[in-house]
Amino acid sequence: MPRIALAVAGVLFLLYPVVRPWDDETTAAGAHAAMASGAWVASHLFAMVGFILIGLALLGLRDLVGTTAVAVMWAGAGLTLTYYGAEDFGLHAAATTAGTDLLAVAEATRYHPVAVTAFGAGLVALAVGAVLVALKVRQPGAWVFAAGFVLFLPQFFTPAPVRIAHGVLMLAGLVWFAVSLGGERTAQRPVQQAGVA
Repeated sequence: MPRIALAVAGVLFLLYPVVRPWDDETTAAGAHAAMASGAWVASHLFAMVGFILIGLALLGLRDLVGTTAVAVMWAGAGLTLTYYGAEDFGLHAAATTAGTDLLAVAEATRYHPVAVTAFGAGLVALAVGAVLVALKVRQPGAWVFAAGFVLFLPQFFTPAPVRIAHGVLMLAGLVWFAVSLGGERTAQRPVQQAGVA
C-alpha cells in the first residue's frame, strides 16, 4: 500500500502543474480565466491529495524511515494544506462571485502574513522531512524524492515550464522511491521472520 500511495502521489504532483491554468494572473481577465475554471480546482486538489497520500505512505513506512521524518512531514503537510485550501476553493469562489475585486482578494489571501508564513513553514518542514527520509533510506530514489520537496518552495518563483519540470521531478522521485522500496522490504522480511520464530 505505501508503494502504491507514493506512485499515485507522483502522478498527482505531475498533474498539478500540467492541468493548472497558466493565464496571466497579474491581470483581472487572466486571474478570472484561471481561477474561475474547473481546471484550477482540479489541479490544486491533485496536489492536496498528493500531500495526503505521502503522509499515509510514510506512516506505513515509519519503521523504515523513522518516526521523526514522518512527524515532520505530517506537520509540513498540515501547514501547507491550509494554504492550498484557501488558494483552491477560496480564490475559485471569489472568481465566480460577481462584483468581486479578484486581484485584491487574491493578494490578501496569498500574502496575509499568517497564511504565507504557515505556507512557507509547511514547505520547509516537508523539505526537512524528505531529507530525513533520504538519510534513513539511503537509496537514489529517496534522494530524488527529497530533491523534489527541497525545490517545492523555490519552484513557485519560476515560470510555467519550470514548474511543470518540477512536476516531472516529483513523479520521478516518488515512483523511483516506491520501486526501490520493493528491494528494501524484501531484504528486511527474512530478518523479521527470523526474529518472530
